[in-house]
Amino acid sequence: MTAKLIHGYEVVIGFETHTQLATQSKIFSRAATAFGAEPNTQACAVDLALPGTLPVMNREAVACAIKLGLALGSHIAEKSIFARKNYFYPDLPKGYQISQFEIPVVQGGEVSFFLGDEKKTVRLVRAHLEEDAGKSLHEDFIGQSGIDLNRAGTPLLEIVTEPDMGSSEEAVAYAKELHKIVTWIGICDGNMQEGSFRCDANVSVRKPGQPLGTRREIKNLNSFKFMQQAIDYEIRWQIEEIEDGRAIQQATVLFDPDTGETRAMRTKEDAADYRYFPDPDLPPLHISQHWIEEQRAQMAELPRTMAARFVADYSLPEYDATTLTQSKAMAAYFEAAAKACGQAKLASNWIMGEVSRRLNLAEIGIEQAPVPSGQLAALITRIADGTISNNAAKQVFDALWTGEGHEVDAVIEAKGLKQMNDSGALEKIIDEVIAANADNVAQFRAGKDKAFNALVGQIMKASKGKANPTQVNELLRAMLAG
Repeated sequence: MTAKLIHGYEVVIGFETHTQLATQSKIFSRAATAFGAEPNTQACAVDLALPGTLPVMNREAVACAIKLGLALGSHIAEKSIFARKNYFYPDLPKGYQISQFEIPVVQGGEVSFFLGDEKKTVRLVRAHLEEDAGKSLHEDFIGQSGIDLNRAGTPLLEIVTEPDMGSSEEAVAYAKELHKIVTWIGICDGNMQEGSFRCDANVSVRKPGQPLGTRREIKNLNSFKFMQQAIDYEIRWQIEEIEDGRAIQQATVLFDPDTGETRAMRTKEDAADYRYFPDPDLPPLHISQHWIEEQRAQMAELPRTMAARFVADYSLPEYDATTLTQSKAMAAYFEAAAKACGQAKLASNWIMGEVSRRLNLAEIGIEQAPVPSGQLAALITRIADGTISNNAAKQVFDALWTGEGHEVDAVIEAKGLKQMNDSGALEKIIDEVIAANADNVAQFRAGKDKAFNALVGQIMKASKGKANPTQVNELLRAMLAG
């Protein structure tokens, strides 16, 4: 497929995502990982790098890595190695970060998602275990900075992609899908504001057919909105620099939401600058096939597996199935409604349409929807059996959503929304409309279909919108042919 061009340039984007693992203790110590504690109250001797302390691997962090590998279709290494990544920063007490370099625990895999109606797949290079650093706190109003080591040693999985994305829209769609997966399998709470899911985007541009351009890494993108803004700005900036004859320098940049711009933080390091070498305090990590199968057995149905089941069991299009498995709550809501009403496609259309629209307006999740799945199923049943029209159904749904009514049939009765299905009564109305619209009748018989629609409109108006449209169409065609 031809890559999307922006002002004649091809955009190339790769991602590195730091996923904070939902363990009770840190990756190499027993200190707590809870967010929001007073500074430096959750940092033990190991986290502080006091002399004589030694790291001990957290088994649950490894289990999280196994689950991610299973969810992404990756190879889970039987043996992986921990390394020291050497750099100096005030919030890194040891002077190095324990990470993985040459042999990561999770290798390969992919993430698939829809961008509009088009299915995309991003290949993964790896996901490796590592410890988080602490945090520098800057109190501008008193002109002081401090170090909070509560986060130091928190377990992370860094998930690295191939440079497979070609636009900010595609990058955001990938990030949302990955966010869905890690929260679905329960290895991360996904709270971007608290730093549990932090994305770094490597962005470069090139003319079609040319080698990859020099990349700049946008660090710590903590919202999908800012992610798209930052990447779009960076793309424009790089193209303008090249067009003005300036070379792009490899660098790490930050995004400023207030200005909507990226700014260089430091020259980007390469692996050699970190002087990686195996950590002598940690033996190789061994993962048995038995452990992998044990984790597989404990995992809930994965979103891609559930989506495939929805296609097979409910005859849904793949797009619908993928959309409905954006969260466990939405999938459960759909399945409950579909089973109750026996109209899976109608249930899918309503959930992806009116229900999602209302949720977005109210800025709530489907867990808080005031119309439970049972009520939606009852509403869909009344559409399917011809009791109400689609337009009337929207009125019923509105009453249920706002609390004006609580039972579908009661709302239909109270508002007088039942469709007119009596053939005799409909034929009388149609006779009257045909008699009053001789010109449209003549135009239809001359082959003009628009005239037929005009007649249907007159019939619906005469019935005050209560006539069954399907029945109207059938009866009108029969009567015009007679």
